[in-house]
Amino acid sequence: MDTDGLKRNLYAVRSSLEKASGSFGRQVTLVAATKTVPADLIDELVRLGVDRVGENRVQEYLAKKDAVTGAKWHFIGTLQRNKAKYLVGDVELIQSVSSAANACEIDRLARLRGVVQDVLAEFNVGGEESKTGADFGEADELIGKLLDLKNVRLRGLMTVPPRDAPDGIYKKIYALYSRYESGAFDTLSVGMSGDYEKAIAFGSNMVRLGTALFGQRNY
Repeated sequence: MDTDGLKRNLYAVRSSLEKASGSFGRQVTLVAATKTVPADLIDELVRLGVDRVGENRVQEYLAKKDAVTGAKWHFIGTLQRNKAKYLVGDVELIQSVSSAANACEIDRLARLRGVVQDVLAEFNVGGEESKTGADFGEADELIGKLLDLKNVRLRGLMTVPPRDAPDGIYKKIYALYSRYESGAFDTLSVGMSGDYEKAIAFGSNMVRLGTALFGQRNY
C-alpha cells in the first residue's frame, strides 16, 4: 500500500461515512484497524486526518505508539488480564472488555494511576467459538458490573457480528445498546470493512476498518 492508494481508500471510506451520517442523522467515528500495518503508514494516515487508531495486539501498540504523532489509540483486540497494565491510562478507549475479571483489573490499575479509563463492553452476539466477547445472554450482567466500578467509565458496546449476519442480529445489538444509551454511554462500535454500511444502518456510530483502508494484508 502506497500513499496514493491510502488516500484513495480513505476518500472512498469518508464519502461512504458522510453519506451514512447524513442519511441516519448521526456522526460515525472511524477507527483505523492497524494490525500488521507499519508505523510509517499509520503516521501518514493520521496526517491525512484519521485520529483514532485501533490495535489488536498490545506488543504492536507498544512498538508503534511513539512513532505515530497525534493519534488517539484504541485497543480493539482480545485483552489478556496481565497486559492491561500497558493500556490503562495510556489509550483513549479499551474496546474489548469481556469479563468481570478484566474489568476489575482495569479499575484497580486506573485507581492506582489516578485516572478513569474509558471502555466498551464486548460481547459475542453470534455465540461463535472463534470469537471473543461475553455471551450475549450475560451482557446485562457485565454491563451492570462495569457501571458499578469507580475508575472505569463504560462508554458503550462493541461486537463483531457473524459473517453475512441477518438484519435481526443487528437489531438485537441495537436493542441492547438503546436500553442503556444516555450520558457517557454513547458508543456502539459495530462494523468492519465487510459490513460497516449495514452496521451503521442499524445504529452503529463507530466502525473499525482495516481492509477498506489498507487493502488485504498477510496476517
